[in-house]
Amino acid sequence: MLIKPGQLLAQIDTPEDLRKLEADKLYDVCTELRQYIIDHVSVFGGHFGASLGVVELTVALHYAYNTPYDRIVWDVGHQAYGHKILTKRREQFHTNRQYGGLSGFPKRDESEYDTFGVGHSSTSIGAALGMAVASKQKGEHNRQHIAVIGDGAMTAGMAFEAMNHAGVSDSNLLIVLNDNCMSIDPNVGALKDYLTDITTSPLYNKMKGEVWNILGKLKKVGPHAQQIASTLETSLKSAVLKQSNLFEALGLRYFGPVDGHDINHLVSVMEDLKNIPGPKLLHCVTTKGKGYKPAEENQTKWHAPGKFDKVTGEIKKTVHTVPQAPKYQDVFGHTILELAKQDEKIMGITPAMPSGSSLNIMMKEMPDRAIDVGIAEQHAVTFAAGLAVEGMTPFCNIYSSFMQRAYDQVVHDACIQKLPVIFCLDRAGFAGADGATHHGAYDIAYMRCIPNLVVSAPMNEAELRNLMYTATKYKDGSFSIRYPRGQGVMPEWRTPMQELKIGTGRKIKGGEDVAILTLGHIGNYVVDLGDRFKEAGLNPAHYDMRFVKPLDEEMLHEVFTNYSKVITVEDGCIMGGFGSAVAEWMLDNGYSAQLKRLGIPDEIVEQGTQIELQRYAGFDHEGIMNAVMEMSDVKKLIK
Repeated sequence: MLIKPGQLLAQIDTPEDLRKLEADKLYDVCTELRQYIIDHVSVFGGHFGASLGVVELTVALHYAYNTPYDRIVWDVGHQAYGHKILTKRREQFHTNRQYGGLSGFPKRDESEYDTFGVGHSSTSIGAALGMAVASKQKGEHNRQHIAVIGDGAMTAGMAFEAMNHAGVSDSNLLIVLNDNCMSIDPNVGALKDYLTDITTSPLYNKMKGEVWNILGKLKKVGPHAQQIASTLETSLKSAVLKQSNLFEALGLRYFGPVDGHDINHLVSVMEDLKNIPGPKLLHCVTTKGKGYKPAEENQTKWHAPGKFDKVTGEIKKTVHTVPQAPKYQDVFGHTILELAKQDEKIMGITPAMPSGSSLNIMMKEMPDRAIDVGIAEQHAVTFAAGLAVEGMTPFCNIYSSFMQRAYDQVVHDACIQKLPVIFCLDRAGFAGADGATHHGAYDIAYMRCIPNLVVSAPMNEAELRNLMYTATKYKDGSFSIRYPRGQGVMPEWRTPMQELKIGTGRKIKGGEDVAILTLGHIGNYVVDLGDRFKEAGLNPAHYDMRFVKPLDEEMLHEVFTNYSKVITVEDGCIMGGFGSAVAEWMLDNGYSAQLKRLGIPDEIVEQGTQIELQRYAGFDHEGIMNAVMEMSDVKKLIK
């Protein structure tokens, strides 16, 4: 489906084309760009509200600065759709987040305008500062460096670490704080309250506006007058605000707050800031979902709504005539609430993903026991460890790829101290359209090497409930449970919970010649292939290992005693993962079976649907079928 851009947008292939326009055309450019995003996301899906909220900011940045020579670093990338459209990718934008198409996030090898790859939050300030320092070393004193970061991303420790460094760096760095009070869910914490104090202080905003006017007039008089106005502004910030300005205290010149939707004022301010040396911060107030009423009114729902009717605002959903299995995240959300009602020591923690993890189910009923700590994975883990010290039973729910950011805390603060922290790793395995930065490829490998940590994965919803219940009884260390994005397999999933023996698997069926060992949800693919195996004259055995650490040694002795050909299947990296654990055990115990490992290859796999990526990696239904046929010396199927 071809979506045509507006008359002005059609003339803009690069930011250089944008800069040829008169300033009075920028409002119309913003209108057309916003509509183009709405038209595309309504048809093809993707992130939505964040990019609508920064349309004016995007246009102003590319108009005021000489990109790509001047460097813009976008934080996270949910907000970069307008940036992609203005930077030579308008005609390809319909492939955004699709297999073989554009990445949903800025990506260095996709465009020279994407200065830094960003999929996880709070990296923009550090990256832009590194670029600024490098430019200074190379003598590129006129090169500008801009980090665009949301107030949600600003809650992460990395952002404060970078600002702490930037304040003493004497670098040509501008931090643009996009303040919309949102990440995916509403922001939490003291920083949100501090920014609200600034943006809602009538006296400060009135006096600030007057100072900006004085500053503009005095520029014509001379540098001393400009210095006087600047001093006046600094005094105003300290006198009117309840506390001294946080950013000024860190050595950053603070400007704002300004209306992030006033395109002409934004351009004027940015032109002024180019001439002010040193590290500085521009505070822009925006509305997530700006320009599309349903997205403005329900910003969490419209963060990434999928396909929708742009006229009515109705989000398109598949209508099912039979009961469907729930999402794994919802099983977690309902089950932790069920457990918490039985045990007052249970608490839930998430780093800014209450909706994505479904911890919001517990938050609604038990707000004091389900806590969003903001985008701060490291703090989430250490906070959970602190709860465990005092006898609480914390469930720390973090996406698998986000847990990578808190690895040190898992080791030092939880496992070395043998604290009973329960890690629930959502989005394990291929995450789908979010691509390489969001795939939960590595958690099996990086978790199983840590002492005092149980590592597990449920094959279905009942197993997830059983593992969660079992984890609450385990007090000899930490406990990790991984599960994928998307639906399970059990429409009737509210089964009674049972305590499992740690390190025991399940024999799904016996067989001949070949044994298939699976970990997690991917085991259902082997069950699905039952009839096809029979039609092909095959009868492989199937074992759901359930635990990768500790392994079920009794079961493995059975497997390697009775089968000379073994296949392992996992939705995780082959290097160091579940299959590697089985191979290590086989060698350590003197077995010599023919072993084939299926999983995510040792490469960066880009975006696509989960089944497209599993097919590419060779562990979809056909990949498993082919592996069994090859092991059984049957002619390989043609994909």
